[in-house]
Amino acid sequence: MNLIAAIETGLRAALGPTAAAYALLAIGLNVHYGFTGLLNFGQVGFMLVGAYGVGISVAVLGWSLWVGILMAIVAAVLLALLLGAPTLRLRADYFAITTIAAAEVLRLVFNSNSAVRLTGGPFGLQSIAGEFYRVNPLNRGLTWGPFNYSVNVTWTLLVGWGLAVAMSVVVFLLMKSPWGRVMRSIREDEDAARALGKNVFSYKLQSLALGGVMGGLGGVVYTLAGSTVNPNSFRPQITFYAYAMLIIGGIASKFGPLFGAFIFWFLLQSMSALVRQAASQDLLPGWLSGSAAVGGSAFVLTGLLLALLVVFRPQGLFGNKREIALDA
Repeated sequence: MNLIAAIETGLRAALGPTAAAYALLAIGLNVHYGFTGLLNFGQVGFMLVGAYGVGISVAVLGWSLWVGILMAIVAAVLLALLLGAPTLRLRADYFAITTIAAAEVLRLVFNSNSAVRLTGGPFGLQSIAGEFYRVNPLNRGLTWGPFNYSVNVTWTLLVGWGLAVAMSVVVFLLMKSPWGRVMRSIREDEDAARALGKNVFSYKLQSLALGGVMGGLGGVVYTLAGSTVNPNSFRPQITFYAYAMLIIGGIASKFGPLFGAFIFWFLLQSMSALVRQAASQDLLPGWLSGSAAVGGSAFVLTGLLLALLVVFRPQGLFGNKREIALDA
């Protein structure tokens, strides 16, 4: 098997715009879970409304892309308010169940035949990123070593990762502020924060909205990367990919989600390439034949590496044990 080719495949995917979109999703989840303690299992719902906010604005209503991006942010904030107002007073496990259910309900509604005129139903929406590509200042794509991206992919890559870095800096600065210290206190003991006169519900709602906007921006980048949006791209497992990235990088770390997204995609795509090579050379047992089994094997191997990381370094590669200790 060609190990170098598999590594190159993993590196290309890990630096691509899709990885940047998932990094934004993980950064928002870090605000929710890492810094505030909100067990949000429906982060993909924010990604969905962000993607469709820009998709419907451009492909259906004919608005400018920049208005569409604003609509994506507004949609994420509205979802946070509608979801958070009745649920943020629930116990953590009930909140988790509610969020994953809300995200799945949104996907099914956007996927329904009755929503075809607005969302495209199961066919989705196309031709969304034309205006984004027209403002591309680059004259050529990125070609260096194993990296070979077209000019449009390079532009999306730069914008996506630039936005992910900017959001990481925003989170870093916020968590150094008094607002961030209140968030940490809520994570550790919300009853104590409430006893000190802090409006815990209001702070939780702010955190849900902020992290949701970051997830919505991830949806925008994901849509621009393919110039299409389809509801079946936003299944519940996407949220757990983001949790995997957060665990790899380090929960409540400032820039851990960035590195976690890169490492997760590198591992997943490298393992996929190796398994495909093994399948093409008939090195796999018969019960692993077929594309579904090959894809599943890559997830199993990636999951095994993640389990080993949790066992031997539970704080993640760039995290701090004190941040994940109860009653720290």
